[in-house]
Formats: sequence, C-alpha cells, structure tokens
Amino acid sequence: MHTKKYSLLLFLFSFFLIVECGFAQNTSNYGLKVISTEAEYRKCVDVDADQELVDIQKFIPEIVLDIRYATVHNFTGQAVYPSARAFARKPVVIQLKAIQEELKSKKLGLKIYDAYRPYAITVKFYELYPDSTFVANPRKGSRHNRGAAIDLTLVDLKTGNELEMTSQFDDFSEKAISDYSGGTAIQNANRKLLIETMTKHGFTVYSSEWWHYDFNDWQKFGLMDLSFEQLDAIH
Repeated sequence: MHTKKYSLLLFLFSFFLIVECGFAQNTSNYGLKVISTEAEYRKCVDVDADQELVDIQKFIPEIVLDIRYATVHNFTGQAVYPSARAFARKPVVIQLKAIQEELKSKKLGLKIYDAYRPYAITVKFYELYPDSTFVANPRKGSRHNRGAAIDLTLVDLKTGNELEMTSQFDDFSEKAISDYSGGTAIQNANRKLLIETMTKHGFTVYSSEWWHYDFNDWQKFGLMDLSFEQLDAIH
C-alpha cells in the first residue's frame, strides 16, 4: 500500500515538473512550449536540482570532446554552435562519470560528439534536412533539447584514437543502425560494448544511430532554448 502511495506521489511530482518546466513556457513557431529565458530555467532548477544543465567537461575533466557542430565537419557543412561545449542534466552527467570510471579498467574512455542542443538548432537542422529518421522534427523537439541525450563513442586512452564502429558519426546510411549486421567482428564488438555499458547506466540507444543515447528519465526534462553563453552566465 505504501509502495502504491509513493508511486502516486512520485508520478504527481513528475507531472508537476513537466507542467512547470516543459509545457508552461514560451511557445515556439511549431506550437511547442519551450523554456527560453534564464528566469524560467532558474525556476525549474529551484524546484528540482536535477534540472540543472551541467558543463560535462568541468564535471569530468578527462572526458574527450569532439563537438562536431562547432565545426564544419558535420552534415550541415557549417559551424552551428559558437563554441565546442557539452552540457547535460545533472543525473545524466553523474552517470557519464560512472561510465567513464568503469571504462578505465578496460583502458577506454568516452568521446562526446554532442549533448544539450538548443531548440533553435533543431529547427535549423530540420529545415536543412527534413528527415525525422535522423533529424528531430521541431514539432516534437529532440531529447537533445531536453539535455537528456548524448552522442558519443569510445576511445583508446593510450592512443586517443576512436574505436572502430560500423559507421562514422552522422552517417545517414543503414550502417548507422544500432543492430546493423554488416560490420566487421571488431566493429560489432566495439558497438556492443558501448551499447551494453550505456544501457547498464540508464541509457537507451536510438535504433537508427549507434552513437545516440537517451537517458531513461528524459520525460522529466522540458525542452530548452538557452544558448551556451546564457548557461555560462547563469552558472
């Protein structure tokens, strides 16, 4: 009985957070409610500390960043981020730190391609490439916009080289599928290790992209459109 009561309270609390921090803010051109001011963001963090967007590299200094959207080396052919930064919600970053520590025993580590993505960037991506298999539809928003999705791979700590996978990042072919069977034995083993490790720590791989992982509690986080500069100013 107490368990049922606790579950109900947890549901009501989660629902309150979603209403407060995901669906009661400024409306986008696509009809979604998106948090787009520092005041709205601060209010959410005051209600629940887990809502904080944390600078991943500050929390995990040894993690490798390769933020492709801060360069021209991405599917758009242009730099869409002003700087190579990676933010995620606090529980996401805590799990990434645990994963990094676990991988050390295998002499491996994480390399991050992308993390929190402002909603305006998702709109831009979709206008450039309107295929919702690989680019989030702005009518729904992305889990990247919620600070609850990470694009990443594995690296060899000794060499710094990426482990070989079935495709490169942002490959829009069948080779990117998380259960693609046409890779080499090494590629498949590396991908399997990454997926199993991330799953163990509360993430789910996106079926069309072996590098994309959604945090299992992503629903509790609202869509965001704060820039990296705004987040720096807040913190």
